[in-house]
Amino acid sequence: MNGSQIIARLEQEIPLHFAESWDNSGLQVGYRDREVRKVYVALDATEEALEESILWGADLLLTHHPLLMSGIKKVNEEEFHGRKILRMAENHLTHYALHTNFDVCVMGALCSRYLGFRQTEVLEVTGTDSENRPVGIGTVGSLSKPMTVRECCQLVKEAFHLETVRVFGDPEKLVERAALCPGSGKSLVGAALKKQAQIYITGDIGHHDGIDGVDQGLIVVDAGHFGVEQVFVPWTEEFLKNEFPELEILAQKSAGPFQVL
Repeated sequence: MNGSQIIARLEQEIPLHFAESWDNSGLQVGYRDREVRKVYVALDATEEALEESILWGADLLLTHHPLLMSGIKKVNEEEFHGRKILRMAENHLTHYALHTNFDVCVMGALCSRYLGFRQTEVLEVTGTDSENRPVGIGTVGSLSKPMTVRECCQLVKEAFHLETVRVFGDPEKLVERAALCPGSGKSLVGAALKKQAQIYITGDIGHHDGIDGVDQGLIVVDAGHFGVEQVFVPWTEEFLKNEFPELEILAQKSAGPFQVL
């Protein structure tokens, strides 16, 4: 199958124009119209993902996070981005990323379904769709029932198969209205407060982000950047299998980028 057919279908489902202005979604490395028989799906274009995709004989590496988020001046073996680009080129591997356009079109609604949110709305509106409905980053909604923060954290751990989460605030507080921003969500603490959320589930929360949220009446749950966004991999694997049954798809099996010792 021609790679341009796969990319066109992905961009039809998850249009590039929904990506944030600072983002670099889309074709990262390689040719759009190369033949593709094998697709490797991962959250990040790490050395591990790159080597496993090459060993498997993948033609297309499809990730959530782009390899390149800022300009580089050299492509050589002495710089780690350069080494990756050279490895891709040498092995005829195309790399494509679905980042904030995926966040807008899929991620927020997908993760809120994992948690059983009801009566949802967009956390931060960034635009409108073809039917003039608001779209954007994250979601806000009601939990399936009132529950303690501790019970909500257990729900998050079970939904995303996590061993731990970090909590800022009282674990025994009763909550019902929740906000969710998969990935890095410290910039949207204010948005969660404006939407009258009682608990905010996200990742990459620093010390001051957490305690400032609590001082304003918001419980903050850090489930990790990887912890929630990992749903990109099974969603994309299923989408490709349904849309292109003739392709071979391999999804990366990853326990996360770090370990807690």
